[in-house]
Amino acid sequence: MTLDKSLKLRIAAAIGVASLAAGAGGYFLAEQTSAAPSGAAAKDGRKILYWYDPMVPTEHYDNPDTLSSMGMKTIPKYADEDGNSAPGVKIDPRVMQNLGIRTATAQMGTLRSSIDVTGTIDFNQRDVAVIQARSGGFVQRTYGRAPSDLVRRGAPIADLLVPEWGGAQAEYLALRRAGNQSLAAAARERLKLLGMPEGLIARVDRTGREQNVVTISTPVSGVIQTLDVRSGMTLAAGQTLAQVNGLGTVWLNAAVPEAQAGQIRVGETAAADVASYPGERFTGRVIAVLPTAAEASRTLTVRIELANRGGRLKPGMFATVHLGQSGEPHLLVPSEAVIRTGKRDIVMLATGNGRFQPAEVKLGREGGGQTEILDGLAAGEKVVASGQFLVDSEASLSNLQVRPLDASRPAPADSAKKAQDASADHSATGKIEAIKPNAITISHEPVPALQWPAMTMTFALAKPELARGFKTGDRITFHFRKQGRSQTVTSIARAGGGQ
Repeated sequence: MTLDKSLKLRIAAAIGVASLAAGAGGYFLAEQTSAAPSGAAAKDGRKILYWYDPMVPTEHYDNPDTLSSMGMKTIPKYADEDGNSAPGVKIDPRVMQNLGIRTATAQMGTLRSSIDVTGTIDFNQRDVAVIQARSGGFVQRTYGRAPSDLVRRGAPIADLLVPEWGGAQAEYLALRRAGNQSLAAAARERLKLLGMPEGLIARVDRTGREQNVVTISTPVSGVIQTLDVRSGMTLAAGQTLAQVNGLGTVWLNAAVPEAQAGQIRVGETAAADVASYPGERFTGRVIAVLPTAAEASRTLTVRIELANRGGRLKPGMFATVHLGQSGEPHLLVPSEAVIRTGKRDIVMLATGNGRFQPAEVKLGREGGGQTEILDGLAAGEKVVASGQFLVDSEASLSNLQVRPLDASRPAPADSAKKAQDASADHSATGKIEAIKPNAITISHEPVPALQWPAMTMTFALAKPELARGFKTGDRITFHFRKQGRSQTVTSIARAGGGQ
């Protein structure tokens, strides 16, 4: 019993000594890992402060053989890395390559569609013809029309017999045969007041006989919406016979979530894809954002007008609508380059020679992988598009100040000069896509003076007669003036030719 007790005491003492030694060793290793080297130097003589892993920049090591908690090989942090007077943090090019840091240039461009929604094609309710009887009479004949029939302009709807025209026409013919020109002219005017069409009066003049039957025809091509005339029925003056809806243009009503409806502007370009015509895109213009929201879906209706060449777009068809694409250029950067902190938005500027600086920016719309920069950047500045969070971490460790929004704005003299340059006349070459009374849409080549890429834009016309003699598809050279957010064409000439 005594021997066993003595043995147990010796074993316990040995374990205690081993534990103490292990604890001291662990403490020594921990101190060695957390401590920074004093006076360590690289082969080129530069002083090394510590080694670190850019993936975990808060961990510092005292030798290059230590792996970080991420299992990555560490790199040296030099004392003279931040000695440059230029703002920003400097990162070794080899580190940039290993981390896959990629930069992109902020440049002017057109933002691609940022809102994709569904819509339904409908009749253009402004292109409606109401066909009425201008005089009372009897329906002598109909032409087999029915609602939803397609009719062309001038197609007959019904033959109307108007008895009261007989006496007036006989009086007119008698006065004309008598040679009394003044009374004959008055009688002719009376025929117009009775509702007789000019063509029928001309037929009376030509034949010298009374014409009491008039054919009512449609003044536009389109679809018969309503038809309220039958053979043998009696009509009163002003009674509606039919209503025809034109198909030259159609409306596309798109349902846009109310949270995104604020981005839509009347007059901007919209595009639509229709399942019936795969691979083909129809373009139009936003003509209205209706003032009432749908309570069930919380959407607003955006009305787009589309040209309907050949009547290919049928009311009732569904379409995928791409909105938020205006023809006006904006300063764009890749969306992945933006760091959203919750309080402000930041990009990492690449200022050259491996140096980077955070800059605050004001964002606009986003679409197609690009984001509008409203303030905080200038065209031509480079931003980090990949690996920016690692650069931002390094900048935070160096306590770098974020460049404020107004730092990127030009000095007053430069600003005035740029405003003067922007308001000056610029020239470009392009192709006419559409002509309207006070506007013209042109697919133009790049405009280097304004840093515009090649794109399709709608310009206002300084005078409507500038587009006279031109047609869609013409190649032109034109001059325009940029004033604020609007562009006005001041002159147009055929490319390689005269006016």
